[in-house]
Amino acid sequence: MLALDHGTVRIGAAICDPTGTLCTPLPVIEPPEATAVAELVREREVERVVVGLPVHLSGEEGTQAALARAFAEELGELLEVPVDTYDERLTSRMADASRRAGAGAARDSIAAAHLLEAYLTSLARNGGEA
Repeated sequence: MLALDHGTVRIGAAICDPTGTLCTPLPVIEPPEATAVAELVREREVERVVVGLPVHLSGEEGTQAALARAFAEELGELLEVPVDTYDERLTSRMADASRRAGAGAARDSIAAAHLLEAYLTSLARNGGEA
């Protein structure tokens, strides 16, 4: 699986191993284009893409969430694998903590790794449904 922290300047990316155990940040994708993500999906033989959905702490969706949903839809039209969205609340704060603890990857990609970890945990808890 590939997780994406979509932004208007760059996209953070992270991938997990085939067992869904280890999530690894990848280099950011700049500029943030769906075709670059599609190429990465093909190169890495990704079976599912998860796009982070920036939801406010209140649970409401704002402009950034609408942009992320639109990007996920664009990817869905380009790819032959499922594209999901998943709540990414607090992943940027978690990425900041990881960087303070010594993580060397880009903040956006660390956030994508935390998103993927949360998504995989949700799948495990819910019998394969996020």
